Amino acid sequence: MPVSWKQLVKRLKEFGFEGPFSGGKHPYMLKGDLVLTVPNPHKKEIGVDLLSRILKQASIKKQEWLK
Repeated sequence: MPVSWKQLVKRLKEFGFEGPFSGGKHPYMLKGDLVLTVPNPHKKEIGVDLLSRILKQASIKKQEWLK
């Protein structure tokens, strides 16, 4: 299910990520040594495919995300 940029950032913070920080072409969030690039905060929602890739990079299981 697609999510807004604000929802994405809020949920990632719940999983222990800090940020978002600006740098390079895209903002990023940090959790320990893991640097997670997040899409730019455009008006559009973040689609299922992109969300799946972000969660995979963040090592967050789909079931955990949906709780």
